[in-house]
Amino acid sequence: MNTVQPIRDMDTILDIARYLRSKSEREYVMFVTGIYSGLRISDILKLRVRDIRGKDHISIREKKTGKEKRFLINKNLKKILEEYTKGKDDLEYLLENPRTHKPITRQWAYETIREAGEKFGVYNLGTHTMRKTFGYHMYQATKDAAMLMKLFNHADIHITLRYIGVEQDQTDKAISKLNFGI
Repeated sequence: MNTVQPIRDMDTILDIARYLRSKSEREYVMFVTGIYSGLRISDILKLRVRDIRGKDHISIREKKTGKEKRFLINKNLKKILEEYTKGKDDLEYLLENPRTHKPITRQWAYETIREAGEKFGVYNLGTHTMRKTFGYHMYQATKDAAMLMKLFNHADIHITLRYIGVEQDQTDKAISKLNFGI
């Protein structure tokens, strides 16, 4: 399995968001929910309209870890979700397939993100890209790796820095400065 990367460039994030919105509001909502929440796709897919409507926080039990998680719905995401859920039934899945009345599949989500990235010359993207993008930009804004470690339920800060791509950026920067005078 290939390692997916965060989207580091803010213009690329905006390009992908605009592109997905032009294709489908559902695809756009999937993407912005991922980059604003840092949730795994498996947890996003479980969300129903009632889980987010009229709320400031989302509370879930993570599928992978079984741990309870509560997080603030960012004001930008809240506005997008309020508009998207207007007229939807509380029991509908946030990212529902209208034919099956079940959430979209992980495979569909993966293909959507991968294809959107390729449209803008960005490869090595997948569903975890949204979570890693959240982490990367949160780290750039706060430099608080300990907070991210806790948020991601990682056991070690180095795991977190490697996960969000910061460790690789630091290594690349150090190697690029290497000069033997040859």
